Amino acid sequence: MDGTVDGFRYGAVTPIAAYVMACLGGALGLRCIVRSLLDGDSWKPGWLALGAVSIGCGIWTMHFIAMIGFQVEETRIGYHVGLTVLSLAVAIAVVGIGVFIVGYRGRAGGSLWIAGAVTGLGVAAMHYLGMAALQLNGSIDYDPRTVALSVLIAVVAATAALWAAVTVRGFLTSLGASLVMGVAVSGMHYTAMAAVSVHVHSGTPSWAGDSPTSLLLPMLIGPVIFLLLAGVVVMFDPLLVLGDGEWHHAAPPTRTAPTKPADRPAAGRSWTGTRR
Repeated sequence: MDGTVDGFRYGAVTPIAAYVMACLGGALGLRCIVRSLLDGDSWKPGWLALGAVSIGCGIWTMHFIAMIGFQVEETRIGYHVGLTVLSLAVAIAVVGIGVFIVGYRGRAGGSLWIAGAVTGLGVAAMHYLGMAALQLNGSIDYDPRTVALSVLIAVVAATAALWAAVTVRGFLTSLGASLVMGVAVSGMHYTAMAAVSVHVHSGTPSWAGDSPTSLLLPMLIGPVIFLLLAGVVVMFDPLLVLGDGEWHHAAPPTRTAPTKPADRPAAGRSWTGTRR
């Protein structure tokens, strides 16, 4: 029997909340990458790692907030804890590969395209690994063409986000890029969910998975708190608050050593001309 799939159980609440988290993670990640590029003397690996974790947590949180609104009317839904946690690790690790590539190589030699492809495939892997954690009394099938479209959207979105990270400098332009990134990531998620169809099995379910609210809500607390703390770090960093030009303008001038008296010409004498 085909199940009745509903991805908007709570109306617009879960899509809006998911979009906000995707934008927050994207904005923090982009600003951290920009920070690593503005000041070559800063701790680049630390800023890039913070950016990768922020983007990965934002994407993962977006996915599972959206999944709270997913239901199949004919069966209960549960989640496998191990696969759910693994999907978060995959998101952070693969996004980190792309972030470090552009952080150290920029757009040189096609590195942007490689980083975008790797990151996009990682985002898609996170999504479908998270879907593999889904447990219900039935089987899930996917439309191959819609799946391919969702993967393409993920790659394009990731490439555009990384391009913005190495190109955009201003705060407002970074904010606009994160809003566009949120649209792309959310669009990838709901495109992938459009590929889902469920065949419900008859009889009593043989699984004992946790419900979405009992598992996902507690698990979402950690990434959300991390994103808030990362936001505090970014907000209070002087270079990101002032901007590149304002930072150098506000920096105190470099003091030079005074000229030694012996180096000055004596009074009444000139160092130019020839003494006869």
